[in-house]
Amino acid sequence: MSSIAVVIPCFKVQNKILQVLRKIPKFVNKIYVIDDCCPNKSGILVQENFNDDRIQIIFHTKNQGVGGAMISGYKAALNDKCDIIVKLDGDGQMNPESIPFLIQPILDGVADYVKGNRFFFLEELFLMPRIRLFGNIFLSFLSKFASGYWNIFDPTNGFTAIHGKVLSLIPLDKINKGYLFESDILFRLSLLRACVVDFPMKAHYADETSSLRISKTIFPFFKGYFTHFVKRIFYNYFLKDFSFSSISIIFSIVFLIFGFIFGISSWLHSVQTGILTTPGQVMIAALPLIFGLQFLLSFINFDISNVPKYPIHKLI
Repeated sequence: MSSIAVVIPCFKVQNKILQVLRKIPKFVNKIYVIDDCCPNKSGILVQENFNDDRIQIIFHTKNQGVGGAMISGYKAALNDKCDIIVKLDGDGQMNPESIPFLIQPILDGVADYVKGNRFFFLEELFLMPRIRLFGNIFLSFLSKFASGYWNIFDPTNGFTAIHGKVLSLIPLDKINKGYLFESDILFRLSLLRACVVDFPMKAHYADETSSLRISKTIFPFFKGYFTHFVKRIFYNYFLKDFSFSSISIIFSIVFLIFGFIFGISSWLHSVQTGILTTPGQVMIAALPLIFGLQFLLSFINFDISNVPKYPIHKLI
């Protein structure tokens, strides 16, 4: 019988947390409520209203962000040797009654990590606030490049489940503690070649407020995704393995850079001197760009087909 744990990061969720806890299924063995230095004292609220041996409240003396809260919960769950650990937000956007369906792919041995996907039900999609809708679509495409999981969508979705054996292989102290937490987890899973699948879910949007500010987070997101992409390519295609796809990405970079630099320099020379660029110079710039694009498409095609399909927790 697998031991199931639920980790709930809490920050300004005092209006929802009690409802969320009441809906958690009875088969869940451990519930870790992380009061992330909540100004509304969510942890104390839970203490005063619940007498449940499954609940363990962890108090942070300093706000660490959703990632920091989850890391504390993950460590506690691993210390208690839980087999499957679920992340459940305390703001009521996720239905705790869906936990049995969320963890089923892990119980069936077909996945190491399961995450929610709010884009599966099209009729519910337009209930999502527009800024979140377009933001998540854009981030989903960036995440595919960064993580290599081309088969999933909605990368920032916080309704997740992970096998304890796989979680134990992730260097939790290196995980981003802010809004890049879920994306960073996907990046770490890609290095392990863990199998990740989506769970179709419906999100609930009511009166909850988000502290996410696009103007303050867009640059960190871009920087984080680019860093993840470079590291993943280096680790998976050069350090841990080397194949034709590795050669493809090298040739792609070389040809694209050469074609771009030669083309720009030829154009600038033409502008400065008034001498028209010759057809030969145009071809010298165009051919490397064409070849570079072909090698890049070849690499992307291989990367898509290289998505991990077999769970690693069965091998550990």
